[in-house]
Amino acid sequence: MNPERIFEEFPAPSYRGTQEQALRDVRDAFAAGNDVVLVRAPTGSGKSLLARAVAGCARRAGAGDPSDATGAYYTTPQVSQLDDVAADDLLADLNVIRGKSNYTCILPEERETPVNQAPCVRERGYDCSVKHRCPYFSDRAIASNREIAAMTLAYFMQTAGSDVFRKRDVVVVDEAHGLAEWAEMYATIQLGPRTVPFWDDLRVPEVDSIERAVRYAESLAGTCERRKDDLLAQDSLSPAEVRERDRLQELIGDLEWFVSDFRDPQSPTTWLVDQSDPRSSGRDGGDGDDPQGGPLTIKPMSPEKYLQHTVWDRGNKFALLSATILNKDAFCRQVGLEPDRVALVDVDHTFPVENRPLYDVTQGKMTYDERDETTPKIARTIVRLMQHHPDEKGLIHAHSYDIQDRLADLLSDFGVGDRVRTHDRDGRDAALDAWKASDDPDVFLSVKMEEALDLKGDLCRWQVICKAPFLNTGDSRVAHRLEEGQWAWYYRTTLRTVIQACGRVVRAPDDYGATYLADSSLLDCFERARTDMPDWFAAQVDRMERPELPPFEPRAALEGTDAGGRSGRGSRTGSRTATSGSNADGSGGSGRSSRSSGSRRSSGSSPLADVWDTDE
Repeated sequence: MNPERIFEEFPAPSYRGTQEQALRDVRDAFAAGNDVVLVRAPTGSGKSLLARAVAGCARRAGAGDPSDATGAYYTTPQVSQLDDVAADDLLADLNVIRGKSNYTCILPEERETPVNQAPCVRERGYDCSVKHRCPYFSDRAIASNREIAAMTLAYFMQTAGSDVFRKRDVVVVDEAHGLAEWAEMYATIQLGPRTVPFWDDLRVPEVDSIERAVRYAESLAGTCERRKDDLLAQDSLSPAEVRERDRLQELIGDLEWFVSDFRDPQSPTTWLVDQSDPRSSGRDGGDGDDPQGGPLTIKPMSPEKYLQHTVWDRGNKFALLSATILNKDAFCRQVGLEPDRVALVDVDHTFPVENRPLYDVTQGKMTYDERDETTPKIARTIVRLMQHHPDEKGLIHAHSYDIQDRLADLLSDFGVGDRVRTHDRDGRDAALDAWKASDDPDVFLSVKMEEALDLKGDLCRWQVICKAPFLNTGDSRVAHRLEEGQWAWYYRTTLRTVIQACGRVVRAPDDYGATYLADSSLLDCFERARTDMPDWFAAQVDRMERPELPPFEPRAALEGTDAGGRSGRGSRTGSRTATSGSNADGSGGSGRSSRSSGSRRSSGSSPLADVWDTDE
């Protein structure tokens, strides 16, 4: 790697904000001998451009020994981020490769067939006459032979050990804050009717220990191997059989990795196993002498060995970029890095703090036990915010489909349903695209859209975080960590998601958007995670106020819509931001509230009592 090339490799014609200083700091961090540089760059700092500049510093072919790694990988866990890269003219030399299922066969009779089900994978010895023009193999050949290959983190990890995508000199991971969690998710093994093709033929035992899970995994891997061999012995497979063969191969690899890792005395990974009730998969429990178990989930915690194989062995130098790598040492521990060999570069926020205000409209806690009382109050507050922003689109972070359904019903009962949009699990993207494309000032009730969402300008001017996005304490990994007292990790993870959510509606220095906090547990989270808060976000928290909102009048919330008697979206009549002066419930108050006085937690309460939630 030659970090001195970083400025000439920057792809834009000029610098914006603090980009030039960021490049200088990243260059110096690599020049000082660090193997890994964490770049904490907030929204709007141009992380993709910084990433391209770093990737361009990789050793070039012919610059060293033939055995030396050359070139760079750019990878991100988010498909939408990769789409943005592919569409950016400044990043045209990032050669994008996706998984086979994203391409269709070009044979005349197979034009609607994904490449992963095409004749070349269905028929033994198939000689494709147009393989040189196949969109997948063409993109793969280009990406593997050019200086910078771009792909999702999932594809990057799946190609570990590949002869095509070998070790490179530099690896850049964008949106890297969740690297440990993504690795845990990819390494988790789900065994049930949706993941094991012959589940109904299996006799699944009750698994009461991780050792019992290992023995069962060995047995199941052998069964999968035999079934896969039976499929491979056939001259031709149907698309369904191809899917089964590929799933079996993936399952064999996962099970063998689990068994090998568990039996490796040097592995730092802790494995947990959960087993569902047999009735959840349509089984009975067997008789008393021979009880049967239900679906299994085998989960790793801190899968450092998995990351070593799939990420750290893939390059010489690494740049990890994100707005929310909140604690360097904690992040390094989670992903298996030595903090002494890792540098942290902080990039200043260039958006004026007054353009990204936080407002305290808290109505109580949204814990499971208190949700029934708090949700109607939040729904009324949303109506008042709709009144306050009559001509501006709003985004509601509902956190779960249960909360989304409750809010949708309440808002409909209040008579403002004509301005409200929702989505389900299958129609997320279509519903989001339709809302973004509309000129109406509709309010979108979203679930799990705190990240990878660009709502610049009038696409959205205000948003509400309805519930502190605490991790589910019913998850065995979360419960295990909390039993070990890892509360700092728990609140830091929540804070990270909140900061990501706050960045959805302000995307440029001249953009503006308000974020309203409706769950009082958010204020408690800010207090507990204050030491991990970036300075630029702490400035937002310190300026937080109780806004002055109009009295509850649902009919007024429709004034900016066709339902309110106006023809579409007119000029913006809502104020740029909410103003201070009285409480959000209309009861009056003292305007600006300090961070410390905003906490609703008594000093003697249990942390778990504040965050306990079993939402899925």
